[in-house]
Amino acid sequence: MSESGRRGPNNSGSRDGAGQGNRGARGDSKRNAQGRERNRGPQRGFTNNAPSQRTKRADPARLVAFEVLRAVASEDAYANLVLPARIREHRLDRRDAGFATELSYGALRGQGTYDAILARCVDRPLEQLDPAILDALRIGAHQLLSMRVPAHAALDQTVGLARAVIGAGPSALINAVLRKVTAHSMDEWLDILLDQETDETRIAALRHAHPEWIVRALRQSLVNHGRPKAEIDDLLEADNAAPVVNLVALPGLGDLEEAFDNGATPGELVEGSALSAGGDLGRFESVRRGTTRVQDVGSQLVARALAGVELGERPAGGEKWLDLCAGPGGKAALLAALAYRDGATLLANEPAPHRAKLVQQALSAVPTESWSVRTGDGREVGAEQPEAFDRVLVDVPCSGLGALRRRPESRWRRSPKDIGDLGPLQRDLLKSAIDAVKPGGVVAYVTCSPHPAETTAVVGDVLNKREDLELLDSGQALDQVSLTGNLGAGHELTAQLWPHVHQTDAMFMAIIRKKP
Repeated sequence: MSESGRRGPNNSGSRDGAGQGNRGARGDSKRNAQGRERNRGPQRGFTNNAPSQRTKRADPARLVAFEVLRAVASEDAYANLVLPARIREHRLDRRDAGFATELSYGALRGQGTYDAILARCVDRPLEQLDPAILDALRIGAHQLLSMRVPAHAALDQTVGLARAVIGAGPSALINAVLRKVTAHSMDEWLDILLDQETDETRIAALRHAHPEWIVRALRQSLVNHGRPKAEIDDLLEADNAAPVVNLVALPGLGDLEEAFDNGATPGELVEGSALSAGGDLGRFESVRRGTTRVQDVGSQLVARALAGVELGERPAGGEKWLDLCAGPGGKAALLAALAYRDGATLLANEPAPHRAKLVQQALSAVPTESWSVRTGDGREVGAEQPEAFDRVLVDVPCSGLGALRRRPESRWRRSPKDIGDLGPLQRDLLKSAIDAVKPGGVVAYVTCSPHPAETTAVVGDVLNKREDLELLDSGQALDQVSLTGNLGAGHELTAQLWPHVHQTDAMFMAIIRKKP
């Protein structure tokens, strides 16, 4: 594709910065009395080609983004699983793959805000539009408002995509709607949508493309974990920034030289980690062997923190460790490598057979004498193997509110009901983990969510019903395994990591010791 048809995503990751990119790509501009730039009419540089000269094919990168949005909407698929397969299927080069990634994830992240804008440009309720048409409109809106793509190219290519995969009639509607979208920049659209709005939650939800209930939940989470609620805008912005890919070399088994030779930089928070320069990491031999893995640094920290807690004299024959909710195996692989290094063994439990196979694959790079996999309900392990383990990780199923930046569609799928529904399971798994740990041993309760109902409330409920448990200083445990030694993640003995503070997923950890 020619350079005029694609400029690539805005590197800043923010919509404000992207809006500046749009204006720079479109040439002349005007400013109103408030100093805002406004671009209208012929200044946008729309194509005047006759219908016979307009694009009639689907640009491969935009087609990939469209297919990802369709799979997410119609098949309840996960974008991070669908996208790599579509990129390979359409044989995109590195540049086009990057464009498709930004377009897919950006359109999904910004869905709520883009839909509010599109609703002003369509003459019927959005729910009356064919879902495929709405996805094409979202792709077009993201290019026009948040990417450095010239307006004429975004219009021409999006309409060409629609003509090729949806039909000529819908493509005319898409063309008309997207031309209305170009009447304003993102900043101007937000001013229009928020005119006379005074509710802080609604303002933040629209500006940062989060459902209102999540804005309220995250604000409450900040306060619950000892941070000022004024940080909410920074947290929401961090959710919308494309995350850097984190790598980990399994201790004693892998190294990062191959990654460094290909542009990666050393991680700043934990040893044996790197920040990837991007691209197809599957081309790395160390990644194919499984000795180097893609893993958020927050997950690395909590696994190392559990392994680093002092327990006193090690038992004869080595310690026994348990990962109670191991699928798909990322933390289990790191724990297994640490267990191998320390002369311990790990049992990785996963209830779903297909995920248990993923755990086995993840652990395959570690010598087999150090680990085994159990397929079964984690709630039963404590009764079946009481007081059998020295260290237990219970990374419970949760809402995933701490990983919104990596799972762009999840914010629109989740509801407050999900959090309430997960509570009983989270408590039962923690109780099972406590039953399974030896006196003097430790349990790390972990979630990828900062929500109080999934974090401190669960831990508090379980601890209040038993007298043989004590809460250790989880913030100190994280500091002891971090390179900085001062993460500032601890609060009232629990620990909470944050995207806007630590550049990690919002991982929560509470380390519980069973009294001897």
